[in-house]
Amino acid sequence: MARALKHYGPFPGFPQPENRRVPHFESLARSIVFQQLAGAAARAIWQRVIALTPGARLAPPARLLALPEDQLRGAGLSRNKVASLRDLAQRAHDGTLGLRRAALLEDDEIIERLVTVRGIGPWTAQMFLMFKLGRLDVMPSTDLGVQEGARELYRLDQRPTPDELTELARAWAPLRSVAAWTLWRVKDGDDEGGW
Repeated sequence: MARALKHYGPFPGFPQPENRRVPHFESLARSIVFQQLAGAAARAIWQRVIALTPGARLAPPARLLALPEDQLRGAGLSRNKVASLRDLAQRAHDGTLGLRRAALLEDDEIIERLVTVRGIGPWTAQMFLMFKLGRLDVMPSTDLGVQEGARELYRLDQRPTPDELTELARAWAPLRSVAAWTLWRVKDGDDEGGW
């Protein structure tokens, strides 16, 4: 891991500057819209959803809840994604998610709250912790890219299972998010084994 960190350069830090200004609700809504879609298609749908209300950002929860389902569907969202966005908006609007206090909560508590939202699972909650809240000790052990990076880095015959990766990651605490970032670089690198 140390060789890979040195090879791929300094960790850029989380969240990236462009993510700092995005409201928590919008960040989670974007995650829902982008799930299981290719990048260009997801970006197009996301822009159409934003265009349903005035302004350059996603509407606040109450305004999103007021949009008719057929308008959301017309933007390209499936019925399931409309239901997920409405569930997120309702929970954000009534305060049950506690998004305003998210920075003060422990990682496990945030995950526990977020997975109650339709369409948000542990992986999405972990990405929110890392890329929106800047938490440095998150290991998304179910992420195939992280698993593949570990396989390449440690020259394993097959990807580690989530449990095996969780065990391996104990050594990287309290900087498991940095390790995950590094494993994504290893997986995406064109210089296989060059570290």
